[in-house]
Order: sequence, then C-alpha cells, then structure tokens
Amino acid sequence: MKNICITAALAVLAAGTASAEISDGRVKIGIMNDQSGPYSALAGLGSVEAARMAVEDFGGTVLDAPIEIVSADHQNKADVGSTIARRWYDTEQVDSIMDLTTSSVALAVQALSADAKKITIATGVGSTDLSGKACTPYGFHWTFDNRSMSVGTANAVVDAGGDSWYFLTADYAFGHSLEATATKVIEAKGGKVLGSARHPLNTSDYSAFLLQAQSSGAKVIGLASAGMDSQNAIKQAAEFGLTKGGQKLAGLLMMITDVHGLGLEAAQGLYMTEAFYWDRDDASRAFSERYKARTGAMPTMIQAGTYSAVLAYLKAVAAAGTDESDAVAAKLHEQPLDDFFAPGARVAANGQLINDVYLMQVKTPEESKGDWDYYKIIATIPGAQAYLPAAESGCPLVK
Repeated sequence: MKNICITAALAVLAAGTASAEISDGRVKIGIMNDQSGPYSALAGLGSVEAARMAVEDFGGTVLDAPIEIVSADHQNKADVGSTIARRWYDTEQVDSIMDLTTSSVALAVQALSADAKKITIATGVGSTDLSGKACTPYGFHWTFDNRSMSVGTANAVVDAGGDSWYFLTADYAFGHSLEATATKVIEAKGGKVLGSARHPLNTSDYSAFLLQAQSSGAKVIGLASAGMDSQNAIKQAAEFGLTKGGQKLAGLLMMITDVHGLGLEAAQGLYMTEAFYWDRDDASRAFSERYKARTGAMPTMIQAGTYSAVLAYLKAVAAAGTDESDAVAAKLHEQPLDDFFAPGARVAANGQLINDVYLMQVKTPEESKGDWDYYKIIATIPGAQAYLPAAESGCPLVK
C-alpha cells in the first residue's frame, strides 16, 4: 500500500511539473473581431470556427494544459475593443488575442497588450503601422497588410493602362493606410492619383462619392475599403453607369466572400490580391473542404490566417515550455512556419509574417465550374516583394 501511495504521489507531482509553466493551468486564446457589421463575413464567427479547428488539430492540449477559445464582437470600435481586452486580461486570464479585424481596434489593443505583456496576432488587419511605427515586442501581424495587397493589384491595373486613379476611401486608419500605400505603388509605376473621397465606415449611400469619382475623369476608381463597403460601392457604381462610361474599378482589399456576395456577373474581370485561395493546391483544398463542411462557406484569407496564427502560437508555447509571453514571442520569431496557409513563410524582426500573396482575376460566369470557383491565379508574388523589409518598416525595435 505504501509503494502504491508513493507511486501515485510521484505521478501527481510529474503531472504538476509538466504544466507548471502554464499560467492558470490552461491556455486561453481570445478571437476578437467584427461579428455583426460590414466585416463579419470576412472574419467574424468564421474566424472563431477556424481557431477551434486549429485547437482540435493540435490535439486540444499543450504541455498537458487544456486550450480554450473565447470570442467577442468589438463592433469596429477601438474603445469597445480596449474594454474587452482589459476584461480578458484582468479577470478572465486570456493569454493572447488574435484576428482584431479593423485597424483602429488592432492598434489600440496591440498597444494595451504590450503594456500587459500579452501577445497579439493581428490576422485581419491592413494597417502597416502594426509592424511599423506602432510595433511592439509582443505584436505580430499575420495574413496580409495594405502594402502586400496593393503591390499586386495596383501594379497589374497600371500595367494594363489604368494610369490615373481616384480613391473611394474608408475614413479610418485602415482606409487611409491603404490609399497611401497604393498611391506609392501607382506613382512608382508612373501613374497619377487625381484625388480621393473619404466615406464613413459601413455607409449605405455612395452617390455623392461616386459622382466625385466620375467627375474626376480618372481611368480607375480605387476602392480603399473592404467587406460590405466595397460590395456596396461596386453595386452602386454599376447603377450610376460608371463602368459603362469607361471607368474601371479596382478593389484593393477584396476577398472571396465579396465575390460570392456580388456574384460573378457583377464581379467578373476584377483584379484583386489575396494571401489565400481555397483552390490553390491540395493542402488548401483539404482544409477548405473541412471548413466548408462546418460553416457552409469557403474560408477567406483572414479565416485561414487565423487558423495558421493559432497553430503557430500553440507550437511556440510547446517549444518554449511555457506560455510566458517573452519566451513564446521568441519562439514565434525563431520557429519555421510551413502550413497550408503560408508554406515556407517566416516572421520578420518587426513581427510581420512574410508570406507569398497572389494576384487573382475573377472568372466570368462561363469560366466558373461551380460554386466558389471564382478566381484565376494570375501571378504569385513572393513575400520578400510583397512586404517592406523590416529595416524599412519604421519599427523602432529593428536596428
């Protein structure tokens, strides 16, 4: 009996030691995003489901500690996002926050998280400031940024003769950054930007903005927006006859859910750049079919990127032997990343994931072979070309 008791005690001690470096006995990841507004289809509950898939595929535990996913709707408001983050950190023992769709929210939460020494991985955010002037030791920028999206689309459109632009820009940090980044690409190619009109997030009436774009005489109307904002602008531009009048539309941040919402008849021929397409290869198809079986839709690049970020974080915790943020951040920088989302990618010194992106063109209805068969991949843009070098990003952490 004595030997049995000793053996049992040693087993308990060993189990305690195995998870001793996991705070609160569990690893808790918060997925914060827009779950009710214009970006809910791009990320929303789909990102939450992708995060759960990553946890399941990892095995459900890390260092013998259970893994939990929690989620919240930040309503695209920085103050709401900050309040949620404080509550998660102060009272709910959340270890890391991911997704953060909407740049203003992401910037606020990343700054707050740095003070709390908690890791954020922004998987649905465009602003280059996250890995630039606002970078932190605990902040990581996954999936895409505004520069990586602009490089492919703006280059292709200018090369096709679209050398004069007018922007319809979402009036907050993301839209401003996307317009500024695309402008640099256009001007570097010898094109001109004739002006811009800035509209509120989630606006429903684009008539005044479209009239300004029409009267500018620009060959191309660049949409520095996303989600329902871009969809509504495209629909109303057709109603106004802008495309029939010879002006072209360029979506600088559009995703497969936008094409699905618009339909191929309205979206055909559009150029866009994405970091992921479900039909790219066998690995992307395998994940996407699993995801579709659970959600009814193919994943966007944000949803696929969220899966990738959760998996990378859990691998870093396992490699570090702890969920302590400094150790996990070091492993995120060091460890190789080679998943279905971003094969051969790496994390730069400023926290930016350097992954390939893809210039796409939307198929015609005749070219499509069925539901969700929407894109032709025109070109692969290597990550080293798509993203700014860390030394040029403005990140104060990079020497």
